[in-house]
Amino acid sequence: MTTGDYTSEFLATELAELELTSFSAAEAVALGLLATDRAIEGNLPIIIEVHHLGRLAYRAALPGSIPDSDDWLVRKRRTVDRYQRSTLATKVKYEERGTDFNTSTGLSELEFAAHGGGIPIIVRHVGVVGGFYASGLPEVEDHQFLVACLRDLRAS
Repeated sequence: MTTGDYTSEFLATELAELELTSFSAAEAVALGLLATDRAIEGNLPIIIEVHHLGRLAYRAALPGSIPDSDDWLVRKRRTVDRYQRSTLATKVKYEERGTDFNTSTGLSELEFAAHGGGIPIIVRHVGVVGGFYASGLPEVEDHQFLVACLRDLRAS
């Protein structure tokens, strides 16, 4: 059994389904606003970031969020940047092998976190153009929050 009963196969399919046809700076801000609205509606104590072409495009620290979440978010971003897949997919990959991410890679837990809450933004026929991050909820819920927001963005 893996985190949240997710499998690597499921998470790879999910990421492919979240591919966008475009992702401009304006769309990055729109995604951040959409996520913030959803978090406020749900009274979620999270931090949200959206990156576009290597730059911070949007950030919100919602009521109830804590400073530790800032650190988690940085570590999740490094993991997404390095592996170009969701942080949950990275974690599950190693769980399926019967080990854990930091032990297997030798990467410091102080620098990299393979915990749900980071997803690369992929544009079809282009590749990774950014990242979308949340921290403050249990890791599977952070992941599910991001997925729901990306699905909303795709539907709009």
